[in-house]
Amino acid sequence: MASIVSNLEGFFRKKTILSYLIIINLFVFLTIKIVSVFFLLFNINDVYFLWFFELPASLTNLLHRPWTLITYMFTHIGLLHIAFNLLWLYWFGKIFLLFFGPKQLGGLYVLGGIVGGLLFILSYNVFPYFQDSTSTAHLIGASASVMAIVFAAAFYKKDFTINLFLLGSIKLIYIAIFFFILDIISIDSGNPGGHIAHIGGALMGIGFATSYKKGKDVTAWINSCIDKISNLFSKKRVTTYKKPETDYDYNKRKNDQMKDIDCILDKIKKSGYNSLTENEKKTLFNVNK
Repeated sequence: MASIVSNLEGFFRKKTILSYLIIINLFVFLTIKIVSVFFLLFNINDVYFLWFFELPASLTNLLHRPWTLITYMFTHIGLLHIAFNLLWLYWFGKIFLLFFGPKQLGGLYVLGGIVGGLLFILSYNVFPYFQDSTSTAHLIGASASVMAIVFAAAFYKKDFTINLFLLGSIKLIYIAIFFFILDIISIDSGNPGGHIAHIGGALMGIGFATSYKKGKDVTAWINSCIDKISNLFSKKRVTTYKKPETDYDYNKRKNDQMKDIDCILDKIKKSGYNSLTENEKKTLFNVNK
């Protein structure tokens, strides 16, 4: 037990994209739970609060809440739901990182969720079977995102094997195909929207793996968007006014720089290059460049 706790502490201390995804999901889950308890104690209906996060199948509702195409993939209500999804994200996310980088993991998580959500919306607005439930159907959970990660790893490295309890060594792609078929035959169950979203995420994962083998990273554009959004909130984006440099300032700066270079060259002549400090070496390198 102590080793498990130690491993988890080390995992979250590293602050990787995988740990950040898990932390965000946990934070949203706990926030919803705490607010729901507060609403319960004061007899307040929390339906409207949850609508802020849930992805609606109705196109009309989606136009009023377009951000839910992103928020839904970080939202869970049931303890078993979030536990299952985050365990899969942790296990298969680590496998994914054996073949791809952190940026691809984060980008595919978002893209898998988006494609899964769009397939959910499309299905509920196209197939007559869902006609009576389109206005009330909502989607939450990271399942589509996780499925994209699982299928990307499975179809990129088809001979990769993992050890399962009682089953022994088995190829990851067989596990992926099993759950893909299970989702298809479970569409007539009590959670058709969830299974449809799983299929969308899986297809996104396959598409990513296929494109990556051809030298194309389909997550590049979403990562570019994420970077731009991150930069908006980064302290590095704070701009300050810089006074224009006059001719006198320029000549003085160049003169001071030449004096520094002359001192460095004299030191090399007397004691050799290895006698230079790191800053002196850096100054000399910048001038040469």
